[in-house]
Amino acid sequence: MKIQKSLTSVILFFALSVLVYPLSSQAQFIPDNGYDPNRILEDNEILDYTAMNFSDIQNFLISRPGILKDYATLNAYGELKTAAEIIYDATYNNYDCTGANLSDQPTAAERALKCRRISTVNPQLILVLLQKEASLIDDPSPSQTRLDAATGYGCPTGQGCNVYWKGFGKQVNSAALQFLAYMKEPQKYSFKVGETYIAKDKYSKLQTIAQAMAKTASDSHSYSNIIASPDMVTVTPANQATAALYNYTPHVYNGNYNTHMLWNSYFETTSPTPTAPSFSRIFPNGSVIKAAADSKVWLIDNGQKRHFANWSTFISRFRPNQIVEVSLNELNNYPEGPAIKFANYSLVQTPDQKIYLLVDKEKRPFASTAVFKNFGFNPVELEQAAIADLEEYKIGSTITATSTYVTGALLQDKTSQEIFYVDNGLKHLVSPEILSIKYPERSPLKKPTADLAKYKTSDPILLDDGSLVKTSNYPTVYLISEGKKRPFADEITFAKYGYNFNNVVTLSSQFLYNYDMGPAIQ
Repeated sequence: MKIQKSLTSVILFFALSVLVYPLSSQAQFIPDNGYDPNRILEDNEILDYTAMNFSDIQNFLISRPGILKDYATLNAYGELKTAAEIIYDATYNNYDCTGANLSDQPTAAERALKCRRISTVNPQLILVLLQKEASLIDDPSPSQTRLDAATGYGCPTGQGCNVYWKGFGKQVNSAALQFLAYMKEPQKYSFKVGETYIAKDKYSKLQTIAQAMAKTASDSHSYSNIIASPDMVTVTPANQATAALYNYTPHVYNGNYNTHMLWNSYFETTSPTPTAPSFSRIFPNGSVIKAAADSKVWLIDNGQKRHFANWSTFISRFRPNQIVEVSLNELNNYPEGPAIKFANYSLVQTPDQKIYLLVDKEKRPFASTAVFKNFGFNPVELEQAAIADLEEYKIGSTITATSTYVTGALLQDKTSQEIFYVDNGLKHLVSPEILSIKYPERSPLKKPTADLAKYKTSDPILLDDGSLVKTSNYPTVYLISEGKKRPFADEITFAKYGYNFNNVVTLSSQFLYNYDMGPAIQ
């Protein structure tokens, strides 16, 4: 028995020596890149939900090559949202519905009415998680499995994911709420500030055995399943942010080391030398501007200013309340491009006797003068145009004797009630949301389904460049420019640009998904 006891003591001593001696020599180990396992982030960094607004989040996603810049899916409540909206809502517009009497399928409006709105954590933390856990910030074509396990929530290493938390929207929202809980209720979780944890090498069975034996001994350290690779270290979280990160991912390397590296790579900045504040308005393409001291109205197109030759040319494309007044200096910042001489849907003839119908940015040639007359057009309607006047227009499809609705018509399917804009043999779906905006003085003609089936389906009708839009459940205002929706960075930017909030049209999120996201207007 004595021999057995002595042998056990020797084994325990040897195991503890292997375990503790190397650790104590590396307890203060800090790599050259500044990674400190004891203090990975600061508390205020994790909790600063104001670090990025919606435009900041969207611009960050646009700046990276990953899929999320254009990704849309269901959020945690089953509503279709973009990735940027899901991240923004998870951090800014979350809800505590404890004790609330909600319907079976509560809407965003019902939650806003009955629940307590809360903010959670820094959007930067969510962005880092999305890259650390699934490489979604930089991967343009990730698998659906990685999208469904976007933040690794409920996905223990090597064990797969809980199907209850499957889906990008649930993953983002759950991770935000979980980190808030780590920060606000630290007593409920394993890793705590000030306690020391000995990290094991996940490849070493000897270290695991040594830890198990050490548990039976009287020792000041707390032993846990925290993992370090390739170096053995002790970890003593110096603040709640660091404890929270270990509670979420109990790995010194590579999990939280990657958190440190990604955070510094994405968001670490140096403060510039203070300079006098300035504001220079660079108007996006599609904007309509005029100087206070000048009667000319100009369209910003491809970085140039192009003036409308007359009022009918302007009014065929825009409304008077869309004009933004600028200073003469601002107007002079733009090089002058060719004038816009003809109203939309003008009939023009060039010196070579060719006749065109001008529609938006296209010139559609008539196959012959006879075709022009057969449609009932009168030659006196023709405006004379130099060939150079039409250089800005692309050649459209030729109008032939069999063409239909060459100047466009609104038709409604008697059965489905769907509304289409039909022109030149194509039908374009028109959302009821924009019917009165695009065609304020036109009523659709009802037609049998069979009649509409004759036309080839083309792209849906969208709002024109220069339109201001927002959704009913989201505060961000967008300017439609070059077929994209460009968010204003904030209310101050919108006001400084001189746009009229009365011109903002409220539409559904589903309709706005027709537009790709463009860079924010700063």
